[in-house]
Amino acid sequence: MARYIGPKSRVARKFGDPIYGPDKHLDRKNFPPGQHGINKKRKKTSEYGIQLREKQKAKYTYGVLERQFRNTFEKASRTKGVTGEVLLQLLESRLDNVVYRLGVAPTRSGARQLVSHRHITVNGEVVNIPSFQLKAGDIIGVREKSKSLESIVDSLTTRKSSKLSWLEWDETQMAGKFMNVPERTDIPEDIKEQLIVELYSK
Repeated sequence: MARYIGPKSRVARKFGDPIYGPDKHLDRKNFPPGQHGINKKRKKTSEYGIQLREKQKAKYTYGVLERQFRNTFEKASRTKGVTGEVLLQLLESRLDNVVYRLGVAPTRSGARQLVSHRHITVNGEVVNIPSFQLKAGDIIGVREKSKSLESIVDSLTTRKSSKLSWLEWDETQMAGKFMNVPERTDIPEDIKEQLIVELYSK
């Protein structure tokens, strides 16, 4: 199963955004990595460069590699609605992302691992495909024998109450409900999706 396994702090510094969560390295070195990272006299980034950067930011944020990201974009372009918004909605509807949003895992990569290792159920059935697309009304739960797993217990203990209107969490059942596909205004990620659409439209 393909996934990004490279240095995460460098990526966060590249975009100047803690896309993998709180990062002490980003706080300490809030400038791009590399020997010229702190040099402010670099030439102006081209329009293509700005668009490419936004696409890379979205890919790293959601933990999706190029082929899968392109396939998701093509699916979004065939779907009724604004392509950029539909793209983010498809990414937000992935099972690994929703497990992360519910607070069952502290990071998306951690959520991806929980799904892959068969700790997560959808409507009572074990699903081990991180990219599984959820539909409105789906119930995402922790498998019965995994409820005492230390990483899950720790994550749920420290989780902040979700303010996302499209998700509902039942603490007693250790399960959440995917209420509906989120509107763009409900998605907290700072991604300029229109730049991604312009890039793929070239």
